Amino acid sequence: MIDIPTIDVAVIGAGPAGLMAAEVLTQSGARVTVYDAMPSAGRKFLMAGRGGLNLTHSEPLPDFLKRYGAAQAKLAPVIEGFTPTDLCAWSDALGQPTFVGSSGRVFPEAFKASPVLRAWLRRLGESGVSLAFRHRWIGWNADDALRFETPEGERLVSAKATILALGGASWAKLGSDGAWVDLLAAKGVAIAPLRPANVGFDVAWSDVFKDRFEGQPLKSIALSFGAHAVRGEAMVTRSGIEGGGIYALSSVLREAVMADGKAVLQIALRPDLTNDELRAKLAAPRGKQSFSNFLRKALHLSPVAIGLLQEAAIAEGVQVAALAPEKLASLINAVPVTLIGVAPIARAISSAGGIVFDEIDNAFMLKRMPSVFVAGEMLDWEAPTGGYLLQASFATGVAAGQGALKYLGS
Repeated sequence: MIDIPTIDVAVIGAGPAGLMAAEVLTQSGARVTVYDAMPSAGRKFLMAGRGGLNLTHSEPLPDFLKRYGAAQAKLAPVIEGFTPTDLCAWSDALGQPTFVGSSGRVFPEAFKASPVLRAWLRRLGESGVSLAFRHRWIGWNADDALRFETPEGERLVSAKATILALGGASWAKLGSDGAWVDLLAAKGVAIAPLRPANVGFDVAWSDVFKDRFEGQPLKSIALSFGAHAVRGEAMVTRSGIEGGGIYALSSVLREAVMADGKAVLQIALRPDLTNDELRAKLAAPRGKQSFSNFLRKALHLSPVAIGLLQEAAIAEGVQVAALAPEKLASLINAVPVTLIGVAPIARAISSAGGIVFDEIDNAFMLKRMPSVFVAGEMLDWEAPTGGYLLQASFATGVAAGQGALKYLGS
């Protein structure tokens, strides 16, 4: 007979949601082991914080909660239970105080993710949390023991409670590959299809435009689609467009592209100027300047912004310089960009879809599988970048950890 070790709680996934659940549990005396398929913890967390770890956001909580769209009602109680203020206090207790940037985003003073993760793992180790890497979860055996693939072969573990925090399906090479979908679907768990979120889009740029402007940013712009509008930035890529402003609209843009095969995004290049102000500037004498230099000096448009205008005008069969001031003024603050495809989920920052909320109870336990809890991006929610993704991951990790504690107590 195989001797199967028994532990209090198995946390599967060593990202923010899983590690936070482990911390909540071990603080109350539970014996916790965190399993992960990767060779080390927090791979995606480290990548997300490579350019600056945006932990959360400082805007008022009612506005903060609106960022979760259709999932707001489900996530509001857990984020109210572990607020952005609580997350900042948690980081400070790690010896990683935070500051609020000019955009309202909250960062650790060290700015990077690695010092935060190192301090966190050290504290978890000191509290008794065990970490088991290169353990890929492959489901349950006939006796409900957890099955793991390891370099030494299959390993079985019996857990009184299990917390699944395996992420979505973006950045699969860092561990979030969505392989859990089939395992849970086989148990009858309803799962909304995983889709790319905070993602770029395909655009059929001309060869001239993409050869010249690939990698160039569009700064201080406004982007709109239907009733949805944001201020931000975007980046021209060889295959399309991406960046913070695009990500903020990506959910509605994605649904439109998937439904209709395309979506027309409008970009305002000088959103701080009215059409009348633009017309007045465009009516000024040009002299011997080239039209591009005139636009650059009169309207402070960057070369890539001028190129974008030219792309839109050519699509209408005209040259920018031939447009009347009234027509050009309208175009400058409503440049149409036709999106013809969504970048693949492997290139997305996060993913939408996942376990539908009706499948879990208020303690984040699967109704069909007592003793199994879920947290983080495995659940069916999405949010823009800016701290909202991490905040919900941390908060649902806290909720799942607390739910497992109550279950163990019962």
